[in-house]
Amino acid sequence: MKIIIYGIGGAMGKFVYEAACREDEVVCGVDKFADKDKFPVPVYDCCKEITENADCIIDFSVREAIYDYLPFAVERKIPCVIATTGYDEKELAYIGQAAKTIPIFKSGNMSVGINVLLRIAKLAASVLGNQADIEIVETHHHRKVDAPSGTALLLADGIKKVLPDKQYVYGRYGHTGKRKPEELGIHALRGGTVVGKHEVTFFMNSEVITVKHEAESRAVFAEGSLSAARFLIGKKPGLYDMDDMLTQ
Repeated sequence: MKIIIYGIGGAMGKFVYEAACREDEVVCGVDKFADKDKFPVPVYDCCKEITENADCIIDFSVREAIYDYLPFAVERKIPCVIATTGYDEKELAYIGQAAKTIPIFKSGNMSVGINVLLRIAKLAASVLGNQADIEIVETHHHRKVDAPSGTALLLADGIKKVLPDKQYVYGRYGHTGKRKPEELGIHALRGGTVVGKHEVTFFMNSEVITVKHEAESRAVFAEGSLSAARFLIGKKPGLYDMDDMLTQ
């Protein structure tokens, strides 16, 4: 594949670049804050400067970047892998509009392991129903920008698809009284250099089930994004996710 990496100078962008160079070709990067001399490929400030052709754009940057690379991708019919998280409703609608023209792969987490965890959590929720109090705890390094993480919300949304009456409760600050059965607790911890750790716990009478995943290196997310890019090649316009890829 010929790849454009958006956010190539960031922590994840560098991992994607290193992983892509082993089997694919990085034609250029986009990152106005990057040290451009450190890369042997062109690095641009915005997509308007790009002259290279590409098979896919992989984005590990910031939310606002969609307003730069999605119009460019739509115009050139280039599939996109969106690995950035924390989008609001307006931004999600913007992504959905672009997906009517090009294939877009969007996931709150590019790790295959996390998406296996998601399947397990959904299965447990479908079996236990409201017999269990469900709590999600996520831990990340102290430089993490959004809270809760996109992955925690991915897990919560997956459980809510099985149990649609669930209501998200964040952190429980100021909450008093008995825990309501419809609550789905979501908690964020920040500290040190933790790459990413997620736990889903099902509390029942006299027994507890906890399923968890811990990423030991950002490389797993880079490899996942490249697998997603390969998955998109030849796909029709639409919004795809990790479940689509794992099913295939």
